[in-house]
Amino acid sequence: MAERCFRGNFTQQEAIPEEAIARAVEVLRGGRLHRYNVPDGEAGEVALLEQEFAAYQGSRYCLACASGGYALHVALKAYGLAPGASVLTNAFTLSPVPGAIDNAGGRPVLVETTEDLVLDLGDLEAKIDSSGARLLLLSHMRGHQADMERLCTLLETRGIVLIEDCAHTMGAAWKGRRSGSFGLAACFSTQTYKHINSGEGGLLTSDDPDLMARAVILSGSYMLYGRHKAAPPAEAYADIALETPNYSGRMDVLRAAILRPQLRDLDRQVARWNERYRAIEALLQQSPALYLPVRPAEEGYVGSSIQFLVRELDGSGCAAFQRACRERGVALKWFGEPLPSGYTSRHDSWRYIQAQSLPVSDAILARLFDMRIPLTFSLQDCRLIAEILLECLAAFGGTCGEPAAAQ
Repeated sequence: MAERCFRGNFTQQEAIPEEAIARAVEVLRGGRLHRYNVPDGEAGEVALLEQEFAAYQGSRYCLACASGGYALHVALKAYGLAPGASVLTNAFTLSPVPGAIDNAGGRPVLVETTEDLVLDLGDLEAKIDSSGARLLLLSHMRGHQADMERLCTLLETRGIVLIEDCAHTMGAAWKGRRSGSFGLAACFSTQTYKHINSGEGGLLTSDDPDLMARAVILSGSYMLYGRHKAAPPAEAYADIALETPNYSGRMDVLRAAILRPQLRDLDRQVARWNERYRAIEALLQQSPALYLPVRPAEEGYVGSSIQFLVRELDGSGCAAFQRACRERGVALKWFGEPLPSGYTSRHDSWRYIQAQSLPVSDAILARLFDMRIPLTFSLQDCRLIAEILLECLAAFGGTCGEPAAAQ
Protein backbone atom coordinates (compact mmCIF):
# COMPACT_ATOMS: atom_id res chain seq x y z
CA MET A 1 0.00 0.00 0.00
CA ALA A 2 1.38 3.40 -1.01
CA GLU A 3 2.27 5.79 1.79
CA ARG A 4 -0.22 8.57 2.33
CA CYS A 5 1.02 11.98 1.31
CA PHE A 6 -0.28 15.50 1.66
CA ARG A 7 -0.81 17.49 -1.55
CA GLY A 8 -1.53 20.94 -0.13
CA ASN A 9 0.67 24.04 -0.14
CA PHE A 10 1.93 25.40 3.18
CA THR A 11 2.51 28.89 1.73
CA GLN A 12 -0.89 29.30 0.05
CA GLN A 13 -3.08 31.81 1.84
CA GLU A 14 -6.78 32.33 1.36
CA ALA A 15 -7.88 34.81 -1.29
CA ILE A 16 -8.31 38.43 -0.30
CA PRO A 17 -12.04 38.96 0.44
CA GLU A 18 -14.18 40.18 -2.45
CA GLU A 19 -15.15 43.31 -0.51
CA ALA A 20 -11.46 44.19 -0.15
CA ILE A 21 -10.75 43.49 -3.82
CA ALA A 22 -13.63 45.73 -4.87
CA ARG A 23 -12.39 48.55 -2.64
CA ALA A 24 -8.84 48.10 -3.95
CA VAL A 25 -10.10 48.46 -7.52
CA GLU A 26 -11.88 51.69 -6.53
CA VAL A 27 -8.65 52.99 -5.02
CA LEU A 28 -6.66 52.10 -8.13
CA ARG A 29 -9.18 53.77 -10.40
CA GLY A 30 -9.05 56.89 -8.26
CA GLY A 31 -5.25 57.06 -8.47
CA ARG A 32 -4.81 58.38 -4.93
CA LEU A 33 -2.42 55.86 -3.37
CA HIS A 34 -0.47 58.09 -0.97
CA ARG A 35 -2.04 58.25 2.49
CA TYR A 36 -2.10 62.06 2.54
CA ASN A 37 -3.44 62.45 -0.99
CA VAL A 38 -7.12 62.49 -0.02
CA PRO A 39 -9.89 64.91 -0.98
CA ASP A 40 -10.70 67.66 1.48
CA GLY A 41 -13.09 66.50 4.15
CA GLU A 42 -12.29 62.77 3.72
CA ALA A 43 -10.37 60.72 6.27
CA GLY A 44 -8.82 58.27 3.81
CA GLU A 45 -8.38 54.51 4.04
CA VAL A 46 -5.20 54.60 6.14
CA ALA A 47 -6.64 56.94 8.77
CA LEU A 48 -9.79 54.81 8.93
CA LEU A 49 -7.77 51.62 9.35
CA GLU A 50 -5.87 53.27 12.20
CA GLN A 51 -9.12 54.26 13.90
CA GLU A 52 -10.59 50.80 13.48
CA PHE A 53 -7.51 48.95 14.69
CA ALA A 54 -7.17 51.25 17.71
CA ALA A 55 -10.80 50.48 18.56
CA TYR A 56 -10.22 46.74 18.08
CA GLN A 57 -7.21 46.83 20.39
CA GLY A 58 -8.72 49.21 22.91
CA SER A 59 -5.81 51.61 22.32
CA ARG A 60 -5.94 55.41 22.21
CA TYR A 61 -3.64 55.67 19.20
CA CYS A 62 -2.59 53.69 16.14
CA LEU A 63 -0.11 54.31 13.32
CA ALA A 64 -0.07 52.29 10.07
CA CYS A 65 3.43 51.57 8.75
CA ALA A 66 5.17 49.97 5.79
CA SER A 67 6.05 46.79 7.70
CA GLY A 68 5.99 45.19 11.12
CA GLY A 69 9.76 45.54 11.35
CA TYR A 70 9.47 49.23 10.60
CA ALA A 71 6.85 49.56 13.36
CA LEU A 72 9.33 47.99 15.79
CA HIS A 73 12.08 50.38 14.71
CA VAL A 74 9.83 53.44 14.98
CA ALA A 75 8.56 52.35 18.40
CA LEU A 76 12.12 52.10 19.70
CA LYS A 77 13.12 55.46 18.23
CA ALA A 78 9.94 57.16 19.46
CA TYR A 79 10.61 55.76 22.94
CA GLY A 80 13.94 57.58 22.81
CA LEU A 81 16.37 54.67 22.74
CA ALA A 82 19.87 56.02 23.27
CA PRO A 83 22.68 54.96 20.90
CA GLY A 84 24.35 51.83 22.21
CA ALA A 85 21.71 51.22 24.89
CA SER A 86 20.98 47.62 25.84
CA VAL A 87 17.58 46.23 24.91
CA LEU A 88 16.34 42.95 26.37
CA THR A 89 14.62 40.59 23.96
CA ASN A 90 13.95 36.91 23.36
CA ALA A 91 16.69 34.53 22.30
CA PHE A 92 13.95 32.67 20.42
CA THR A 93 12.56 35.11 17.88
CA LEU A 94 12.91 35.97 14.21
CA SER A 95 15.62 38.19 12.79
CA PRO A 96 13.54 41.39 12.30
CA VAL A 97 13.40 41.79 16.11
CA PRO A 98 17.16 42.09 16.77
CA GLY A 99 17.33 43.83 13.40
CA ALA A 100 14.97 46.56 14.61
CA ILE A 101 17.01 47.01 17.79
CA ASP A 102 20.20 47.35 15.73
CA ASN A 103 18.47 49.73 13.30
CA ALA A 104 17.39 51.92 16.20
CA GLY A 105 20.98 52.04 17.50
CA GLY A 106 20.51 49.63 20.39
CA ARG A 107 22.35 46.51 21.54
CA PRO A 108 20.24 43.33 21.82
CA VAL A 109 20.61 41.39 25.07
CA LEU A 110 19.07 37.97 24.53
CA VAL A 111 17.02 36.21 27.22
CA GLU A 112 16.66 32.43 27.44
CA THR A 113 13.46 30.70 26.40
CA THR A 114 11.63 27.86 28.10
CA GLU A 115 10.34 24.61 26.58
CA ASP A 116 6.95 26.34 26.36
CA LEU A 117 8.66 28.85 24.02
CA VAL A 118 8.17 31.86 26.27
CA LEU A 119 10.62 34.19 27.96
CA ASP A 120 12.41 32.66 30.97
CA LEU A 121 11.55 35.13 33.72
CA GLY A 122 14.41 33.98 35.94
CA ASP A 123 16.95 34.65 33.20
CA LEU A 124 15.21 37.93 32.41
CA GLU A 125 15.72 39.13 35.97
CA ALA A 126 19.38 38.10 35.86
CA LYS A 127 19.88 39.92 32.53
CA ILE A 128 18.22 43.06 33.93
CA ASP A 129 20.88 43.06 36.63
CA SER A 130 23.83 42.25 34.38
CA SER A 131 22.99 44.43 31.35
CA GLY A 132 21.65 47.64 32.85
CA ALA A 133 18.89 47.58 30.22
CA ARG A 134 15.76 49.61 30.94
CA LEU A 135 13.66 48.30 28.05
CA LEU A 136 12.25 44.89 27.08
CA LEU A 137 11.18 44.31 23.48
CA LEU A 138 9.06 41.22 24.10
CA SER A 139 8.48 38.94 21.13
CA HIS A 140 5.36 36.79 21.47
CA MET A 141 7.17 34.38 19.21
CA ARG A 142 4.91 32.06 17.20
CA GLY A 143 1.99 33.25 19.31
CA HIS A 144 3.20 31.93 22.69
CA GLN A 145 2.59 34.32 25.58
CA ALA A 146 4.46 34.39 28.86
CA ASP A 147 2.49 34.80 32.09
CA MET A 148 1.75 38.48 31.43
CA GLU A 149 0.74 39.26 35.01
CA ARG A 150 3.97 37.86 36.47
CA LEU A 151 6.00 39.51 33.75
CA CYS A 152 4.43 42.94 34.20
CA THR A 153 4.83 42.76 37.98
CA LEU A 154 8.54 41.96 37.53
CA LEU A 155 9.04 44.78 35.02
CA GLU A 156 7.21 47.31 37.18
CA THR A 157 9.22 46.29 40.25
CA ARG A 158 12.48 46.69 38.34
CA GLY A 159 11.53 49.85 36.41
CA ILE A 160 11.66 48.24 32.97
CA VAL A 161 9.64 49.61 30.05
CA LEU A 162 7.81 47.06 27.86
CA ILE A 163 7.26 47.20 24.10
CA GLU A 164 5.40 44.19 22.67
CA ASP A 165 6.11 42.54 19.33
CA CYS A 166 2.69 41.13 18.47
CA ALA A 167 3.42 39.97 14.93
CA HIS A 168 2.09 36.51 15.86
CA THR A 169 -0.57 37.54 18.41
CA MET A 170 -2.93 39.87 16.57
CA GLY A 171 -6.33 38.71 17.84
CA ALA A 172 -4.84 36.93 20.89
CA ALA A 173 -5.38 37.76 24.56
CA TRP A 174 -4.26 37.01 28.11
CA LYS A 175 -7.16 36.64 30.56
CA GLY A 176 -9.36 38.42 28.04
CA ARG A 177 -6.99 41.38 27.68
CA ARG A 178 -5.72 41.97 24.16
CA SER A 179 -2.13 41.03 23.42
CA GLY A 180 -0.37 44.33 22.84
CA SER A 181 -2.17 46.20 25.64
CA PHE A 182 0.35 45.49 28.41
CA GLY A 183 3.22 47.83 27.60
CA LEU A 184 4.13 51.32 26.46
CA ALA A 185 3.56 50.33 22.83
CA ALA A 186 2.84 47.32 20.65
CA CYS A 187 3.77 46.43 17.09
CA PHE A 188 1.83 44.23 14.67
CA SER A 189 2.52 42.84 11.21
CA THR A 190 0.24 42.49 8.19
CA GLN A 191 2.78 40.55 6.14
CA THR A 192 1.32 37.73 4.04
CA TYR A 193 1.79 34.99 6.67
CA LYS A 194 0.25 36.99 9.51
CA HIS A 195 -3.40 37.23 10.61
CA ILE A 196 -4.50 39.91 8.17
CA ASN A 197 -2.70 40.09 4.84
CA SER A 198 -1.49 43.08 2.83
CA GLY A 199 1.74 41.48 1.59
CA GLU A 200 3.74 43.84 3.81
CA GLY A 201 2.55 46.27 6.44
CA GLY A 202 2.63 47.09 10.12
CA LEU A 203 0.61 48.74 12.88
CA LEU A 204 1.89 50.51 16.00
CA THR A 205 -0.41 51.14 18.96
CA SER A 206 0.10 53.10 22.18
CA ASP A 207 -1.76 55.14 24.78
CA ASP A 208 1.20 57.50 25.19
CA PRO A 209 0.72 60.83 23.34
CA ASP A 210 4.40 61.83 23.27
CA LEU A 211 5.55 58.47 21.91
CA MET A 212 2.84 58.44 19.26
CA ALA A 213 3.43 62.05 18.20
CA ARG A 214 7.10 61.23 17.63
CA ALA A 215 6.15 58.01 15.81
CA VAL A 216 3.82 59.89 13.44
CA ILE A 217 6.59 62.33 12.51
CA LEU A 218 9.17 59.54 12.24
CA SER A 219 6.87 57.60 9.91
CA GLY A 220 6.90 60.47 7.42
CA SER A 221 3.89 62.68 8.08
CA TYR A 222 5.73 65.91 7.19
CA MET A 223 3.47 68.60 8.72
CA LEU A 224 0.31 66.68 7.80
CA TYR A 225 -0.06 65.02 11.20
CA GLY A 226 -3.45 66.67 11.62
CA ARG A 227 -4.86 64.25 9.06
CA HIS A 228 -4.38 61.34 11.43
CA LYS A 229 -7.59 60.32 13.19
CA ALA A 230 -6.12 57.92 15.77
CA ALA A 231 -3.25 60.14 16.92
CA PRO A 232 -2.64 62.83 19.54
CA PRO A 233 -4.09 66.33 19.09
CA ALA A 234 -2.14 69.01 17.23
CA GLU A 235 -0.65 70.56 20.38
CA ALA A 236 1.28 67.34 21.07
CA TYR A 237 3.47 68.09 18.04
CA ALA A 238 4.45 71.65 18.96
CA ASP A 239 8.13 70.87 19.60
CA ILE A 240 8.24 67.25 18.47
CA ALA A 241 7.51 68.13 14.83
CA LEU A 242 10.67 70.24 14.58
CA GLU A 243 12.95 67.94 16.57
CA THR A 244 12.10 64.59 14.98
CA PRO A 245 13.48 63.23 11.69
CA ASN A 246 11.37 61.80 8.87
CA TYR A 247 12.08 58.10 8.16
CA SER A 248 9.34 57.70 5.52
CA GLY A 249 7.74 54.36 6.37
CA ARG A 250 4.07 55.11 5.77
CA MET A 251 1.42 52.57 4.79
CA ASP A 252 -0.21 53.31 1.44
CA VAL A 253 -3.92 53.55 0.69
CA LEU A 254 -4.12 50.31 -1.31
CA ARG A 255 -2.87 48.17 1.56
CA ALA A 256 -5.15 49.87 4.06
CA ALA A 257 -8.12 49.31 1.75
CA ILE A 258 -7.61 45.55 1.63
CA LEU A 259 -6.91 45.30 5.37
CA ARG A 260 -10.06 46.96 6.67
CA PRO A 261 -12.49 44.18 5.63
CA GLN A 262 -10.04 41.55 6.93
CA LEU A 263 -9.89 43.26 10.31
CA ARG A 264 -13.68 43.11 10.59
CA ASP A 265 -13.47 39.35 10.01
CA LEU A 266 -10.47 38.68 12.23
CA ASP A 267 -12.22 37.10 15.21
CA ARG A 268 -13.99 34.59 12.96
CA GLN A 269 -10.67 33.73 11.32
CA VAL A 270 -9.07 33.23 14.74
CA ALA A 271 -11.73 30.65 15.58
CA ARG A 272 -11.04 28.83 12.29
CA TRP A 273 -7.27 28.77 12.96
CA ASN A 274 -7.84 27.39 16.41
CA GLU A 275 -10.04 24.59 15.10
CA ARG A 276 -7.21 23.50 12.82
CA TYR A 277 -4.58 23.89 15.52
CA ARG A 278 -6.53 21.72 17.94
CA ALA A 279 -7.11 19.02 15.32
CA ILE A 280 -3.35 18.69 14.84
CA GLU A 281 -2.52 19.14 18.52
CA ALA A 282 -4.93 16.40 19.64
CA LEU A 283 -3.15 13.79 17.54
CA LEU A 284 0.41 14.95 18.20
CA GLN A 285 -0.18 14.96 21.96
CA GLN A 286 -0.69 11.19 21.80
CA SER A 287 3.00 10.67 21.04
CA PRO A 288 5.38 10.39 24.02
CA ALA A 289 8.19 11.23 21.59
CA LEU A 290 6.96 14.83 21.25
CA TYR A 291 6.60 17.77 23.59
CA LEU A 292 4.02 20.41 22.64
CA PRO A 293 4.24 23.74 24.46
CA VAL A 294 1.56 24.11 27.12
CA ARG A 295 -1.19 26.61 26.29
CA PRO A 296 -2.29 28.00 29.69
CA ALA A 297 -5.99 28.46 30.39
CA GLU A 298 -5.38 32.23 30.66
CA GLU A 299 -4.07 32.39 27.10
CA GLY A 300 -6.42 33.22 24.25
CA TYR A 301 -4.16 32.15 21.41
CA VAL A 302 -4.29 32.20 17.61
CA GLY A 303 -3.23 28.80 16.25
CA SER A 304 -1.88 29.94 12.89
CA SER A 305 1.18 27.73 13.39
CA ILE A 306 2.18 24.85 15.64
CA GLN A 307 5.48 23.97 17.31
CA PHE A 308 6.79 20.83 18.96
CA LEU A 309 10.04 19.46 20.35
CA VAL A 310 11.27 15.94 19.66
CA ARG A 311 12.48 14.37 22.88
CA GLU A 312 15.22 11.96 21.82
CA LEU A 313 16.48 12.70 18.30
CA ASP A 314 19.98 14.04 17.73
CA GLY A 315 20.86 16.42 14.92
CA SER A 316 21.07 13.76 12.22
CA GLY A 317 17.81 12.22 13.43
CA CYS A 318 16.04 15.59 13.31
CA ALA A 319 17.33 16.18 9.78
CA ALA A 320 16.10 12.72 8.73
CA PHE A 321 12.68 13.37 10.27
CA GLN A 322 12.37 16.71 8.49
CA ARG A 323 13.40 15.13 5.18
CA ALA A 324 10.94 12.24 5.58
CA CYS A 325 8.09 14.69 6.25
CA ARG A 326 9.05 16.79 3.24
CA GLU A 327 9.04 13.72 0.98
CA ARG A 328 5.44 13.09 2.04
CA GLY A 329 4.37 16.67 1.45
CA VAL A 330 4.60 18.12 4.97
CA ALA A 331 6.78 21.24 5.23
CA LEU A 332 8.49 21.70 8.60
CA LYS A 333 10.93 24.37 9.69
CA TRP A 334 13.66 23.10 12.01
CA PHE A 335 15.43 25.60 14.25
CA GLY A 336 18.35 23.20 14.67
CA GLU A 337 19.53 23.53 11.08
CA PRO A 338 23.20 24.55 11.00
CA LEU A 339 22.54 27.51 8.67
CA PRO A 340 19.56 29.86 8.35
CA SER A 341 16.84 28.57 6.03
CA GLY A 342 14.10 30.78 4.60
CA TYR A 343 12.59 32.81 7.44
CA THR A 344 14.14 30.60 10.13
CA SER A 345 17.34 31.58 11.90
CA ARG A 346 18.94 31.35 15.34
CA HIS A 347 20.78 33.90 17.42
CA ASP A 348 24.18 32.45 16.44
CA SER A 349 23.54 33.45 12.82
CA TRP A 350 22.92 37.12 13.72
CA ARG A 351 26.60 38.01 13.50
CA TYR A 352 25.94 41.75 13.52
CA ILE A 353 25.18 41.49 17.26
CA GLN A 354 27.50 40.48 20.07
CA ALA A 355 27.75 36.68 20.48
CA GLN A 356 25.96 35.52 23.62
CA SER A 357 25.91 32.28 25.59
CA LEU A 358 22.39 30.77 25.65
CA PRO A 359 22.80 27.07 26.43
CA VAL A 360 19.16 26.46 27.44
CA SER A 361 17.76 28.04 24.30
CA ASP A 362 20.33 26.26 22.14
CA ALA A 363 19.27 22.88 23.53
CA ILE A 364 15.60 23.69 22.91
CA LEU A 365 16.08 25.06 19.40
CA ALA A 366 18.12 22.00 18.41
CA ARG A 367 14.95 19.89 18.82
CA LEU A 368 12.31 22.43 17.80
CA PHE A 369 10.08 22.11 14.74
CA ASP A 370 7.64 24.68 13.44
CA MET A 371 4.77 24.35 10.96
CA ARG A 372 2.38 26.86 9.43
CA ILE A 373 -1.35 26.12 9.45
CA PRO A 374 -2.91 28.03 6.53
CA LEU A 375 -6.67 28.49 6.50
CA THR A 376 -6.65 26.90 3.06
CA PHE A 377 -6.29 23.55 4.91
CA SER A 378 -9.43 21.67 5.89
CA LEU A 379 -9.81 19.89 9.23
CA GLN A 380 -9.37 16.62 7.33
CA ASP A 381 -6.12 17.99 5.88
CA CYS A 382 -4.94 18.84 9.38
CA ARG A 383 -5.63 15.36 10.71
CA LEU A 384 -3.82 13.80 7.75
CA ILE A 385 -0.81 16.07 8.30
CA ALA A 386 -0.65 15.07 11.98
CA GLU A 387 -0.85 11.38 11.09
CA ILE A 388 1.99 11.76 8.57
CA LEU A 389 4.11 13.52 11.19
CA LEU A 390 3.60 10.65 13.62
CA GLU A 391 4.32 8.02 10.98
CA CYS A 392 7.53 9.77 9.91
CA LEU A 393 8.63 10.12 13.50
CA ALA A 394 8.11 6.41 14.08
CA ALA A 395 10.13 5.37 11.02
CA PHE A 396 12.28 7.81 9.07
CA GLY A 397 12.18 7.14 5.33
CA GLY A 398 9.77 6.41 2.55
CA THR A 399 9.07 8.42 -0.56
CA CYS A 400 5.88 9.93 -1.79
CA GLY A 401 4.03 7.58 -4.09
CA GLU A 402 0.48 7.73 -5.37
CA PRO A 403 -2.15 8.94 -2.87
CA ALA A 404 -3.83 6.17 -0.95
CA ALA A 405 -7.43 5.38 -1.94
CA ALA A 406 -8.66 6.61 1.44
CA GLN A 407 -7.62 10.13 0.47
